[in-house]
Order: sequence, then structure tokens, then C-alpha cells
Amino acid sequence: MALRNMDRLQVAGRRVLLRVDLNVPLTSGQVGDETRIREAAPTVRTLAERGAVVVACSHLGRAKGKPDPALSLAPVAGVLERLSGRPVCFLPGSVEAALAPVQAAKPGEVLLLENLRFDPGEERNDPAFCQRLATLAELYVNDAFGTAHRAHASTAGVALLFPERAAGPLVQREVAALSRVRDNPARPYLAIVGGAKISGKLETLQALSRSADLLALVGGMANTFLAAEGVEVGASLVERDLLPTAREILDFARQRGCRVILPEDAVIARTLEETGRIGPVTGVGNEEKILDIGPLTQAGIEAAVASAATVFWNGPAGVFERPAFAHGTLAIARAMAASRAFTVVGGGESVAAVQQAGVADALSHVSTGGGASLEFLAGFTLPGLAVLEE
Repeated sequence: MALRNMDRLQVAGRRVLLRVDLNVPLTSGQVGDETRIREAAPTVRTLAERGAVVVACSHLGRAKGKPDPALSLAPVAGVLERLSGRPVCFLPGSVEAALAPVQAAKPGEVLLLENLRFDPGEERNDPAFCQRLATLAELYVNDAFGTAHRAHASTAGVALLFPERAAGPLVQREVAALSRVRDNPARPYLAIVGGAKISGKLETLQALSRSADLLALVGGMANTFLAAEGVEVGASLVERDLLPTAREILDFARQRGCRVILPEDAVIARTLEETGRIGPVTGVGNEEKILDIGPLTQAGIEAAVASAATVFWNGPAGVFERPAFAHGTLAIARAMAASRAFTVVGGGESVAAVQQAGVADALSHVSTGGGASLEFLAGFTLPGLAVLEE
């Protein structure tokens, strides 16, 4: 898809409403992970250096349409200032209260609005809230790919009120990398999908079963596929209502010649407090759970990665937050880093894994959008991108 390019906008001396993704974890009022702020900082700096008044905006957490001091963007402002190298003026309060300081700002200055989800109009894509946002600026730039699948005021509705609107460089990079995977992957194309449940990734799994040459299923969702194959997985998480759907995905993939990789062995335990034992997936006790892939499965996926020309990965292979059950996830991260393939990691815990393994820089692309990347690969129209198309 061809998106309007930010570089073509004449921004000097003009106010730019810049939607970025600053939805970061906060711990005791401090930013716990600066990754998303670091991704947004270059665009903030570029617009400011080109003489724009930068009016940055974002959501943080699930504020449910009312102010919540625990979800204020105030702690983010200082980090954005440090990473962008530009002074950042934080504007607490409503969009209306921000109008006067925004209008008084000088070219090159950066202002950050309070959490947009403090207003119920944000998630409702309310036209009146869109109008209020639009009064703050003369141009619009969206560089928040992670929210592109949401039809919210700041990602979709307000953009239509700006004749001059464009995608920022982060969004451009995301679309280029994911389009390469979706539309024209070098083959063999391996897709690795994990995480807890099928239900949140159903359409993506169906799309991958149509396009991938190899499909590796790991994590909690693999239990549902194993159960659909008749494997007894004890007390492991299984979405029983989706067993027929899982069977259909497996059958369709295999019929078109896609090789499906399911766990052969696993790290098995009764509780998360145990270190677990390694055993075949056919030997899980009634009170036991599959909590990570085992070494045989890990070796099979590593071999598949080594022979692939394109690899897309989304979702951990086990209960990644527990060290005893993180080995499979970290092994996938390292295998992708060692590969010569075009490698893309899509959001969430997969990104945390490549960062923890210290291999993020060795990958072709690390996506900032988990849900957005999955919906893009599934072929959905993302509202935040549709409004930016040429």
C-alpha cells in the first residue's frame, strides 16, 4: 500500500498533530520500558528540527474515558525529552485546556498532550472529540503503527479533518516490512505462531495456513491443536470450543502442502512454581500442564528457521515470564538472529524475548505492533492506515 509520506509535508512554522505510541508500562510512576518512546523520538526530533510546532499525543493503558493519575503521560514527557534531545512541555488536563499553550508555542517546540483515553470520545471515535483535537494543529502525522488497527479518534477520525496528513517513518517501515512478508515472501516461508490462545489470532492463523510453506505452532495455543489431533494434554490450557476450527486449519494447511510443526516434546509441570520435567506431549498426566516446548521441538524449529528464506514470528513458546519455561522462546529468538532469512518479529512478548536475548539488532524487522501486525498479515484494512493512503 502507498502511504502519504511525511517528508513531503511543509511543516516549518506550522502546528503538527503527531500521533505516536507512548503506551509504555509504568512502575511506581516510572517508565518501565522505554522501547516505544525510543521509537517515537526520532520523528519528534525531525519535525521539531524542520521548524514545526510538534503537538504529540498518545494513549496509555485502559483509562476507560476518565482521568486516572496512575495512567498519566507525565512520567513519559521527561523520557521523551531525553531521547529526542528536544525540550518537551507536558500539558495536563483536557484538549480544550491545551489550545492556548499550543497556539502560543514557537516553531521547534514540542508539546505532549495528556492521555487521550481520559476523554471518552477517543475510543468512541467521537466526531466532536475529533473536531476538538483538530483545532490544535494544521497538519496531521501518524507514526503509531501499534494502534493502526483501532478506529479511534486520534488514529482515524481526526485524520480525515486534515487535508494534509501523512504517515511517519516508523509506520512506513512497518508497512514495508510486513507487506514483504504478506505479499511477496521469499520462499521457503516459515511462520511461527505462539501465545496462549487461538481465539485472538484466528484470522491470522487462517491466512498463514494459506500463504506459509511451514507453520510452527507453539505456546498455549499449540495445546488446542494437539487436542484437535487427539493428543491428551492433561490440565493444559485448551480452547475446547475451537477444536473443530483448529482441525480445519491443520487440514487446510496440509492439503495445500504446508508443513505443520507441532510440539513433539515439552516441559511439563503441575504448577508454575515447579521447574518441570521434559517428556513427550503424549505423556502428560491428568494434573500436569505443558508450559514450554522441549528440546526435540526446539531443534526442529531451529532447523526450519535455518532453512527458511522468510521467517515471521509472533507469540512465546511457553510461559516466558518464568525462567524455567522461557528456554524455548529464547531459543527461537537466537535461531532467528543466526538465520540469513528475512526475519520479522511481531510485537508483545516476542519482542521482549529478542531484547532479552540481546539479538534485536540482528533481525530484519522488529514490529512495534502486535495486534496491528497480525491484522495486517491477515489482510484486514487497518483504519489508521486507510486514512493515510495516497
